Amino acid sequence: MGAAKRSRRWLVPVTAVAVVAGVGAFGPMVADASPDLPTITAQELLARVQTAKVDGLSGTVTSSTDLGLPSLPGMGGEKATQFLDLLTGDHTARVAFAGPDKARVSVLDDMAERVLTTDGKTAWAYDSAKREATKLALPAQSGKPQVAPEKQAYDPQAAAKKFLAAIDPSTKVEVSGTEKVAGRDTYKLRLVPKADQTTVGSVTLAVDSKTWVPLQVTVMPRTGKDPAVQLGFSAVSFDVPSASTFAFTPPKGVKVTEEKLPSKAPGKKTPPITPKPGTPTKPSQPSGDQPTVIGEGWNSVVMVRGKAQTGNATLDQLLAKAPTVQGTWGSGKILSTKMVNALITTDGRIFAGLVTPDALQAAAAKAPR
Repeated sequence: MGAAKRSRRWLVPVTAVAVVAGVGAFGPMVADASPDLPTITAQELLARVQTAKVDGLSGTVTSSTDLGLPSLPGMGGEKATQFLDLLTGDHTARVAFAGPDKARVSVLDDMAERVLTTDGKTAWAYDSAKREATKLALPAQSGKPQVAPEKQAYDPQAAAKKFLAAIDPSTKVEVSGTEKVAGRDTYKLRLVPKADQTTVGSVTLAVDSKTWVPLQVTVMPRTGKDPAVQLGFSAVSFDVPSASTFAFTPPKGVKVTEEKLPSKAPGKKTPPITPKPGTPTKPSQPSGDQPTVIGEGWNSVVMVRGKAQTGNATLDQLLAKAPTVQGTWGSGKILSTKMVNALITTDGRIFAGLVTPDALQAAAAKAPR
């Protein structure tokens, strides 16, 4: 396996946490009879998925997350309420992508709409409920802009690639059947972690049989029969969207704020924090507030150094109900769901991952202070 592929392995659980936390809950899909497709091996299907490329696509994406979060009254502010809303309930978005730098995501929720769109030069973020819009000028050298995080949350292909980067001897790969997704014939590529400390039971990608683009991602927990996360197209077209799709004109009366994304100075780019293969228990300490990654593959745990852990009503409620744990690493609180677990220590460190609470404490014992 090449070094480049190994260097991306740690990204998978990290990004998966973001995906799990960033997509809402998925309503039931109507499944048609399994299509009759030519036999294909897991290796052949995997190769085609990893090299799949389309010039553009558009469609409707629905998403669902069921993490088993506790019900908390008075969520402590608008932002906290919006964030936790993404972790529950059904969500629908209209999406369009073209080339490496054009994207539009329109999230529909409670008779309101949030739009994030970029044509590669300018990005817009619009909230119809607040009647506010932000116009962001992008630096010329930004390449593929990262100004619309919801593009990742509502792009099944992008989500699938994060999981595919984890494939190594710790993952079993198989073709588990066929199904219809968004009216198209797909193969089901199933990834099963062999690691015993991960909370992920399996990840299934519904792969289009003509373009080889993943149209749906389903994440099953290690325990339980219902998906923890499901993200996929309910309708899709592989026609390249027109340039006008990515343009945006604020409605009359909307407050517009203009900002400029700062350019990164050449030579100042910080390389990703990658655990050295073969020595996962001795992570290096990054500078500033960058995360430290402990472990490899599905068992990876991310550590960040947090600030004050009190004063936020939502967090205070969660911590009040969370069990206290302690060890050679110190003491702290464990926040648990059936997929994502986090350890918040009294000295301000936060450990999170798609791993068991015991794995978090083991990582904390190995982490730099």
